[in-house]
Amino acid sequence: MRVTIADVARTAAVSKTTVSRVLNGKGEVDRTTAERVRGVIDELGYVPSSRAVSLARGNSRTLAILVPSLGWPWISQILQGVSDTVESAGYGLLLFTCNRGEQSMAQFTSQVTARAFDGLLAIVPGDALPTLEKLHAQGLPAVVIDDQGQRPRLPFVATTNAEGGAAAARHLLDTGRVRPLVVAGPPRFGCVQDRLTGFRAALRERNLPKPGALVVGSDFTVSSGRRAVEGVLAEGRPFDSVFALNDQTAVGALAALRAGGRSVPDDVAVIGFDDVPMASVSDPQLTTIRQPIRRMGEAAAQMLLHHLQGAPLPAEPVVLPTELVVRASAPN
Repeated sequence: MRVTIADVARTAAVSKTTVSRVLNGKGEVDRTTAERVRGVIDELGYVPSSRAVSLARGNSRTLAILVPSLGWPWISQILQGVSDTVESAGYGLLLFTCNRGEQSMAQFTSQVTARAFDGLLAIVPGDALPTLEKLHAQGLPAVVIDDQGQRPRLPFVATTNAEGGAAAARHLLDTGRVRPLVVAGPPRFGCVQDRLTGFRAALRERNLPKPGALVVGSDFTVSSGRRAVEGVLAEGRPFDSVFALNDQTAVGALAALRAGGRSVPDDVAVIGFDDVPMASVSDPQLTTIRQPIRRMGEAAAQMLLHHLQGAPLPAEPVVLPTELVVRASAPN
C-alpha cells in the first residue's frame, strides 16, 4: 500500500501542514521537528506527489507544447529539440494537438485554467493563434515556433524563408538553369509568399523575368507535387529546373519527372525546402534549403525557460538562418 502524507504526519506526531512545509522547505518548522519528519519520511519510504509539491511551490515545473498535427514530417525534429532542452532543465512536457479543431482547443484551454503547466510552446498554431494571443495577453507565458510567416503578436522563433528562396534561385542560376518551374504551397501560409518573394528577387538580380507563368500550386504533399509537375509536362511548357517550396512536393516532382522520361539532374534540376529526413533518401538525393528545425525547438524552449526564471521575453523575434544543402538532384 502506498505511503501517504497522512501516514507521515501520524507517525511523526505532527500535522499534514507541517509535513508539507518540511517537504517544500518553507522554513516555518523548527529544526528538531523538521529532522524528525525527515527521519519518518526516510523510514516509511514516502515519495511525495511531484504535482502536489509543485503546486505548493506555485508552479508545476511542466511546459505544454501545442502542435497542429503529429503527421507533419518535421514535427518530430522540433519535438526532439524542445524535449531535450526542457528535460535537461528538470521540467516535464505536456503534448496537445489541434487535430479536432474547437474541441481540441477547449480541452487545451481547460488545462490552462487548471494551471497544469507554467508556460506554452506552440508550433505554427494557425487558426488557434487568436486564442493563444488572448491567453498570452492574460498572462500565460508563451513562445511560438513559426516557420509559416504568421508573425504572431507574441514572442516567436522563425527562420529566413525569403533568404532561403533567394539561395535556391541563385544556385539554379549559377548552374546554368534559366527556366525554373516553382511548385508553391497553400497561399494561406506566409512562408509560401516569403519563399516565392525571395526566389523572384534573386531572379531580378540577374535580370531574368519573375516566373509568373511557371508557378503552380500544391497542398504541400507528395501527391500534389507530382500532379502539379505532371500537369506542366502534359501542357508542354518548357522548364529546366523545379523549385518546390517544401520537400514533399519536391519528392512528388521527382516522381513525375521520372515517369515523364526526364532525367534528374541532366534534364531538370530539382530543389526542395526544409531538409526533412526523406530528402536524404530520395532518388536522387534532394538538394534543398535546410531549415534549422531542431534548433528552432531548442531556441523556443530556452527562451521560455529563461523567462520563467525571471528574464523578460524578447520584443523581437529570434530568426535562425536557412542553409543550402547541395545533393544529387541539383549539383554544383
